[in-house]
Amino acid sequence: MFDLGWTEMLVIGIVALIVIGPKDLPVMFRTLGQFVGKAKGMAREFSRAMNDAAADSGVSDVTKSLKAAVNPVNSAMDSVKSAASDLGKFDPDSETGKLAADKAERAQNAKKIQAATARAAADRKLKEAQEAQARASELEAAVTPPEKNET
Repeated sequence: MFDLGWTEMLVIGIVALIVIGPKDLPVMFRTLGQFVGKAKGMAREFSRAMNDAAADSGVSDVTKSLKAAVNPVNSAMDSVKSAASDLGKFDPDSETGKLAADKAERAQNAKKIQAATARAAADRKLKEAQEAQARASELEAAVTPPEKNET
C-alpha cells in the first residue's frame, strides 16, 4: 500500500520503540491494525458499490465493447473459439453429418491410393535399377579388353 520494504519497516519500528516506549507500543500497533482493517473494509465496500452501480447502468457492456475495439485480436480469437466449439455439434441428417458418416469409406479409399502409389513407385525404382544394371554391364564390357586366344 505505502510500498514499504522490510528495512523501512524496521527503522519505523525502532523509532516507534524509542519515541513511544515498550509499554505503549503493543497498544499503538493494535490501534494501527484496527485502523488499517477499517480502511481496507471501507475501500472494499466502496469498490463493491461502484461495481454494482456500473453493472446496473450497463457500463460493463460498454467496457466489453471498448476492450473488443482496443484489442481486436483477442475479440476475434474469442469468436473463433466459440465457433470452434459449435463445430462439434452438427445434425447427422445434414450434409456435414453425411460427410462424417462417409469418413470410414474415405479413409479406406485413401489407404488404397497410398498403396497403389507405393506400388507404382517401387515398380519404377525396380525398372530404373534394372536399366542401370544393364548400362553398367555395357560399360564394363566396353572397358574390359577382349581376351586373346593363346594357341
